[in-house]
Amino acid sequence: MVKLPLLPTTIVGSYPQPDWLIDRERLKKSLPPRVRAKELWRIDEAWLADAQEAATLVAIRDQELAGIDLVGDGEMRRESYSNRLATALSGIDSDNHGTAIDRTGKANPVPRVVGPIRRVGPIEVQDVAFLKRHSTKPVKLTIPGPFTMTQQAQNDYYPSAEALAMDYAAAVNEEVRALFEAGVDVVQLDEPYLQARADQAQDYALAAIDRALEGVTGTTALHICFGYALVHGNTVKPKAYDFLAELNRSRVDVISVEAAQPNLDPSILAELPDKIIMYGVLDLSDPEIETPERVADRIRQALKYVSSDRLWIAPDCGMKYHSREVAFGKLKAMADGAAIVRRELKG
Repeated sequence: MVKLPLLPTTIVGSYPQPDWLIDRERLKKSLPPRVRAKELWRIDEAWLADAQEAATLVAIRDQELAGIDLVGDGEMRRESYSNRLATALSGIDSDNHGTAIDRTGKANPVPRVVGPIRRVGPIEVQDVAFLKRHSTKPVKLTIPGPFTMTQQAQNDYYPSAEALAMDYAAAVNEEVRALFEAGVDVVQLDEPYLQARADQAQDYALAAIDRALEGVTGTTALHICFGYALVHGNTVKPKAYDFLAELNRSRVDVISVEAAQPNLDPSILAELPDKIIMYGVLDLSDPEIETPERVADRIRQALKYVSSDRLWIAPDCGMKYHSREVAFGKLKAMADGAAIVRRELKG
């Protein structure tokens, strides 16, 4: 298990990409793309990788200046949280996309599976060295989970969604192992569709997640959420999760729970007695920056149901749709709020 301070703070995954790097207004007009969307980048492909590294340095420095304990790369090299890995696997028709219904009920272009899903080489492994070289803190990388990728694909090859999910899981497992071999401290699986498709998740999600983490010895996390608030336009979210207690049986070490915007009753955390909770304390539906005391109060409420050694502090979700100024302000308030409660616990 990675060594972190009491009540460690971290981002969930994404941080705002600069306007000079990506067309943020165009990005905001739709859900995160499931297939490649190279037209979103403002930089010529010849210099894009360098520009993405420069933006990643900004994300790292902002997190460290804000006081974040577990640093991520801000997902600066991605058009969305899932499409970079999902489109890098074999078995995908890169020229002819499929269609799938998203969690809002709309049809969207998605990867079309036409053959065996296989990992053909490193996808995010090279990003670990960059993170470790430029951050003084423990580092985390995020990748999409097998259940969500299955839900975000058109299956034209496998006999069932479960069969597809298990091959996605095997590919994810290879990448996770390679990330830990490269020195990453935490790997997080993003599985928002556990909440959006809870009925189907009951059938095979746990088996797929456990296959993705089979033989993995490093610290692992899993993020579930109700969706990007600023994209979905939903200011009212469910007060409870449909697929949460089941995750207590999984191989995952840390479960991320979105709590601030939906005003989640923290008593639900009792459903995960054997897991570390990465608790959402920043409401990302609202650009207003929380005060440190407001954050501290949210943490205190969670501590009624989770011991301090099992609580990590995070935003509700990714922050890519906010401005850099708002995102930094919220992270600083989060770090300061966690520091307040830390001092209280230490007496």
